[in-house]
Amino acid sequence: MRYAPHDYQAYAIDYIETHPIATVFLDMGLGKTSITLTAISNLLFDSFEVHRVLVIAPLRVARDTWTAEVDKWDHLQNLICSVAVGTEAERKAALMRPADIYIINRENVQWLVEESGIPFTFDMIVIDELSSFKNHNTKRFKSILKVRPRVSRIVGLTGTPASNGLMDLWAEFRILDMGQRLGRFITKYRTDYFMPDKRNGQIIYTYKPLPYAEDAIYRQISDITISMKSTDHLQMPELINSEYTVQLSEDEQKHYAELKQELVLTLEDGEITAANAASLSGKLSQMANGAIYDDNGEVIQIHDRKLDALEDIIEAANGKPILVAYWFKHDLTRISERLKKLHIPFSRLDDSDSIRRWNNGEIPVALIHPASAGHGLNLQSGGSTLVWFGLTWSLELYQQTVARLWRQGQTSETVVVQHIVTKGTIDNRIMKALSQKEHTQTALIDAVKADLKI
Repeated sequence: MRYAPHDYQAYAIDYIETHPIATVFLDMGLGKTSITLTAISNLLFDSFEVHRVLVIAPLRVARDTWTAEVDKWDHLQNLICSVAVGTEAERKAALMRPADIYIINRENVQWLVEESGIPFTFDMIVIDELSSFKNHNTKRFKSILKVRPRVSRIVGLTGTPASNGLMDLWAEFRILDMGQRLGRFITKYRTDYFMPDKRNGQIIYTYKPLPYAEDAIYRQISDITISMKSTDHLQMPELINSEYTVQLSEDEQKHYAELKQELVLTLEDGEITAANAASLSGKLSQMANGAIYDDNGEVIQIHDRKLDALEDIIEAANGKPILVAYWFKHDLTRISERLKKLHIPFSRLDDSDSIRRWNNGEIPVALIHPASAGHGLNLQSGGSTLVWFGLTWSLELYQQTVARLWRQGQTSETVVVQHIVTKGTIDNRIMKALSQKEHTQTALIDAVKADLKI
């Protein structure tokens, strides 16, 4: 295909070319991969400013998306890409192969830098989904920081730079500019822009921004950052959000309450920490979905209300393809059993073939897990209806999953996102947290406390 960039795409291409450090916050569907590849091609073959490029991306995106974009556009046909995923032998062979762009999944960054034995001679790095480097304690963060001084150009791409709050930005920009703008140390960043929030004595669990923090932080990073929203630049389809509320019977509500009370009783006296708040909320979410794992990993069935609702939604769709997001393994098992019983063809979207079949209209019901398929997948050709069977606290995963359908190239005039919500359960609080775009961990802890009446 011939590449005819929109004005905003031409602007972003020029921005990457003229800024050795470029942070590009592009909303989902704006074509950040083709923008970046065009800039790389120009830097390689027009200005000769770079010679060897490393792209770090989520596994599925590294394996499928970048090479697919190169194959798609005429002006990128001269780019040679080598995808370094798979076994260690396959990764080494890919990295030794002559190429312009080497693409590796983020889980193997530490291996590349510290274990592969291959000299790190890249002069440009592109981090696709910069938000995956928001945790400064991870091995991937520490590894990339070691080789960052050797790299003359770096590009950070994401649509959700601070989905869990401004605290995430420090690690992301520490990699990009080596601490020039937000400081070299997280402790000083916290002191400058935040105050303690949730704490237990001397132990601080969360921080909240000072009143001036957001403006001050954005001002600091503005000289290397551009931000674009899809609604500003694209004729996006209308996004319709709705809730399909299910009501537990008296017996089921009683069962839920009893199990919830048992969880409360297992708590020690005192404050809920982030760790056990996550565990508690997970148990409550399982119950809201209709089943829960016991201590031996066995599944205890509680109710089928969400399965009944999903059946109603599929029937009402009258053959229109539906994408169903699930969270727990027993959700997947129970949904699969119900669809088999109804003789409804379905498939998990867990490999390239299933994604191709969905986009070709061959799968009436597709099942997707947000954590494994949130980033980079183009699913808009297969349908325009997303059903959340199980909800997630993660605003980033939520937005990314919705953006698989609500994006450029969606031919439907509307994209419908339905949330199956069990009334009187933690589902209501998760929906509130997502709608208010709260800091995930803070909202989770507050919700668990409120839900458990602690």
